[in-house]
Order: sequence, then C-alpha cells, then structure tokens
Amino acid sequence: MRTREDVEAYLGKSPYPFRELEENTWLVQDRAGAKENIVVRLSGDLVLFRVNVIDLSSIDTTRREELYALLLELNASDMLHGAYGVSKDGGGKVLLTAAMRLQDLDYSELVGTLDDFTVAIAKHHDGIAQFSTRRSTPPASA
Repeated sequence: MRTREDVEAYLGKSPYPFRELEENTWLVQDRAGAKENIVVRLSGDLVLFRVNVIDLSSIDTTRREELYALLLELNASDMLHGAYGVSKDGGGKVLLTAAMRLQDLDYSELVGTLDDFTVAIAKHHDGIAQFSTRRSTPPASA
C-alpha cells in the first residue's frame, strides 16, 4: 500500500517544482513556468489532481454551450489521465481533474498525469481563452 510519503517522494523525484500547502496537499508548478498550478491532494485512498482553468464568470453566457462542447471534444480526443469539468462552487470554474487509487499509484502514473495536465494546459489554453470576455490568462492556482 502506498502512503503520503510515497506521493511526496514521487513528486521530489519528478521534474516538477512543488511545495506542500498543507498536510496531504501539494502545489505542483509547470516546468515551463506557466501560471497554472496543479494541486495534488490525498483524500482517503485517492490521489486527486486539479487545475482551475478559467472562471465561468468570465465566459459570455451566450457562448457557454459552445465552450462545453469544446471541453467534451477535448475530453474525448486529447485527455489521457484526466478530464475537463465544471464546478459551481465559488462562482463556477472550468477544471481539469483526475483521480487515481493511492494503493496502485506508481511514479510513472503520477508523472504521466502531471505531463498530461501540463500539455493540455499549453495546448488548449488559447482555444478555451477565446470564450473569455476578459481575454486574460486563467486563474493562477487551483
């Protein structure tokens, strides 16, 4: 059975800078220095990965359906380890999330998920940002 120490050791071995935010929660930064940060958190027997991509409040309400269709297409075509979703808490956000079983987690899976997230963030940013009425970058942290 893997433990929080295994997760922290995998993060330490990975090429991604990180810091512990609180017990069982780490903030992982993109190696390219992007503003998006991936939160990795232990919750029971799961390892959760999450990135806040964009605030729904910045999306023109007449274009939300178009944005949601794009996110579903990206989930089906480009995402290996995670998926885009929508959270209604805090005004609503588009999220990139993944969950893995702690007991089976290995280094390659953890790094593969971080790689998948960072590639998705870089590759999909412009397509998602076009829906923003603010034309700004996504929120800085999850």
